[in-house]
Amino acid sequence: MDKIKCECGHVNPEGTVLCESCGKPVAANQHIDGNDKSKLLNMRYEGSARRSQTYNRSIVDKTWNFFSSVKVGVMLIVIALIASGLGTIYPQEMYIPQEAENRDPAVFYEDWYGITGKIYYQLGFHDLYSSWWYMIVIALIGVSLVICSIDRFVPLRRALKMQKPKRHNTFLTRQRLFNETEKVSKAEKEALVAGLRKKRYKITEEDGNILAEKNRFSRWGPYVNHIGLIIILLAALLRTTPLLFLDDTVWVREGETKVIPSTEGEFYIENEKFVVEEYDFNDPEDAKFKDAIESRGTTVHKNYQTDAIIYEAKGKQVAGQEPELEEVTKGSIQMNKPLKFSGYTLYQSSYQENDFANMTFFVYKTDDEDRESLGEITIDLTDPKDEYELDNGIRLKINNYYADYELVNGEPRSVSNYPRNPAFVFNVFPPDSDESEISFVGIGKNIDATGENEYKLGIQGFNMLYASGLTVRRDYTLPFFIVGAAIFMIGVIQGMYWQHRRIWINPHNDGIILAAHTNKNWFGIKKDIEYAIKDTNIQMVIDQEELEEEKERERESKEG
Repeated sequence: MDKIKCECGHVNPEGTVLCESCGKPVAANQHIDGNDKSKLLNMRYEGSARRSQTYNRSIVDKTWNFFSSVKVGVMLIVIALIASGLGTIYPQEMYIPQEAENRDPAVFYEDWYGITGKIYYQLGFHDLYSSWWYMIVIALIGVSLVICSIDRFVPLRRALKMQKPKRHNTFLTRQRLFNETEKVSKAEKEALVAGLRKKRYKITEEDGNILAEKNRFSRWGPYVNHIGLIIILLAALLRTTPLLFLDDTVWVREGETKVIPSTEGEFYIENEKFVVEEYDFNDPEDAKFKDAIESRGTTVHKNYQTDAIIYEAKGKQVAGQEPELEEVTKGSIQMNKPLKFSGYTLYQSSYQENDFANMTFFVYKTDDEDRESLGEITIDLTDPKDEYELDNGIRLKINNYYADYELVNGEPRSVSNYPRNPAFVFNVFPPDSDESEISFVGIGKNIDATGENEYKLGIQGFNMLYASGLTVRRDYTLPFFIVGAAIFMIGVIQGMYWQHRRIWINPHNDGIILAAHTNKNWFGIKKDIEYAIKDTNIQMVIDQEELEEEKERERESKEG
């Protein structure tokens, strides 16, 4: 690395614009034009040597320079924002409506939204926030933030740490706020310093040169912001790991005990009862919602909830063996009133009504017009047996069971595993016979396959129940989001409500040179100086930028 030696004797790193010791513009600097004597000094990053503005030799340098660009960071953020906006056009995969005939994303988006839905699905927007390319964009934003911060923070910290009261005259005269008073007494100088102390400036003196400084900490506000954003981005990436974030769905019917997904068989849920409450418009409290509900034209429930018991499986799990369950907690899961246990949270998200719990069939003679029952069987539709036997010796064997029957192209199939339209193909064995008859029985269906059956089956009755749709969630990333957001807000406040102000007072013959700089709020630092010199003959600093703008306006006025 080449070193650049200033006339003051200080050796600066390659790429330095303003000498770290005296502030004099360094000859042949690599980036910002700090040597044009007709311009004010560019004090951004204190003229320190930034790697991204100095080296462009190796692939590492080029990669570093690419990600250290603010334009690249903004571009990545814009891409993420546009993608996030597109992800809200149609519902994400997890929010596909329950009433959809086919909830398979490959079918749903095209069925509901046509060609745009198909394109939406094929581009991966249906599961945007977990897609690999979206995570890569988020990761690249994080990389950009880290490199941007390091590229600027390290040299800026070095430059600010080396602040000295004694500065080169060129540095002082090319500050935005500057003036020279030819004759200043010792008392006036002391009064100036005392006034600045009252304004809570920290005073540093070296050989009669004075630096008054306050609120240096505000310069780190943007970098504190970056730390907060990096933590938030890390939390977003960690949400893709099942270790820290889980979002799953479980459907459990009344009376059913089922393992909770993604808990590795550790926890089970029993749906004791599902409750649906309707609005009673005779009740004064409910009557005030009548007009709003009727205007929607759809049924609105006052409440629906699952009365549940949570169990934990004890001991080692053995395949094919029922686990030993121990109750952990019980309670009602309502809308906006979840049930929490062992780091998991269960939310009431939806329900399915009119699921069949069981069906009772009776057997009768085909030629019996009165359909006198020869015996009955009741089939648990969630766990039907393979074979049933009546008291009179007739045996019924289930050949095929379609929980949610549908006929497609002449072929029977089950749309889902939920018994919403159950149908059976039975083998009916007469008493003391191994020869069977085949019957197809379902809701509104009773088909004799051969037309020569001696026996028929009829539906005696059935019981209906509700199936409760619950969202299972575990989120250990939330504290990271909270901490990141808090740090981000600290950085915002730190950089917004305080300004880094510096005032240099350097002796010059019998007078002084007075110069000042701030990263923002020039009016505020002018008021501080005006307060400090109010009882002295020291001249007020001139805003050289405003003066130049005023001259430019006068020139334009004369030319016009």
